Amino acid sequence: MKQRVITALCLLAVLALVVWQIDTPVLVIVIAFLSAVATGEIMRCANVQNMFIKISGIIFSALTPFFASAKVMEPWIESDLWGTIIGFIPNVVFIIALCLLFLLAMLKGYAYTSFEDVTVSVFASVAVPFGFSIFIRLRDMFDNMQFGVYLIFYALICALATDTGAQLTGMAIGKHKMAPNISPKKTVEGAVGGLVVSFIFTSVALVLYNKLALVPLDKSMATVLLICCIPVSFMGMMGDLSASVLKRNFDVKDFGKIFPGHGGVMDRLDSSLFTLPCTYAIALITQNIF
Repeated sequence: MKQRVITALCLLAVLALVVWQIDTPVLVIVIAFLSAVATGEIMRCANVQNMFIKISGIIFSALTPFFASAKVMEPWIESDLWGTIIGFIPNVVFIIALCLLFLLAMLKGYAYTSFEDVTVSVFASVAVPFGFSIFIRLRDMFDNMQFGVYLIFYALICALATDTGAQLTGMAIGKHKMAPNISPKKTVEGAVGGLVVSFIFTSVALVLYNKLALVPLDKSMATVLLICCIPVSFMGMMGDLSASVLKRNFDVKDFGKIFPGHGGVMDRLDSSLFTLPCTYAIALITQNIF
């Protein structure tokens, strides 16, 4: 417990630094690091032995967040210049090149590289960093950066509040198993409690945002976000269960050990990698409506 508390305090200190510098490249550097570590964790758990694939995938994952937005390097590099650089070659070209590179590496190292290794590595090197890159995309997609930052916390609250609420409620009144073959400790009562806690915290965060923000949300947007809180939080639970399935398939307890007492990056942010894309989808849809 002592180790978990110390690690949690260190993580809170890092989070405070990132929030303080959230409008600078410090955010993308932290996201790039987390993305690379998460990719490495998945490939390690999947026992991918081809070092070329592992190193290439981790590098690709670390670079992906830098292509998330033209504003990503401000104020160090102007958005017009960086936008020209990252827009010179479409992102899909890099993904195609990575897939072909992995397949060629499989042919060269066929004795110890399977097609399953390639598919896992493509997922870890492309899908996972894209999920992390949504931190950057949300921050930069609106003229009002405050709203973009709020959406980041909206996604994190939907993930963390649901997880905490489900755990506490399940411990208190949980009786009916939700997914006994995947995660025996999760209960239906805990899941409902998690959704309720998430809705409460999201509502409080919304009220605080409207009191402190320079441009408060109108009633229509606030209503949409409150309604969407429930399905987004539910997807966060599905992200947690999906991570549990992966760990069972890989026969590991934790994805990593970078956070002593808490596991790896994927152990801490598995739910967020589901709530972030959902929040991004909501933002894209509402951007053209409101």
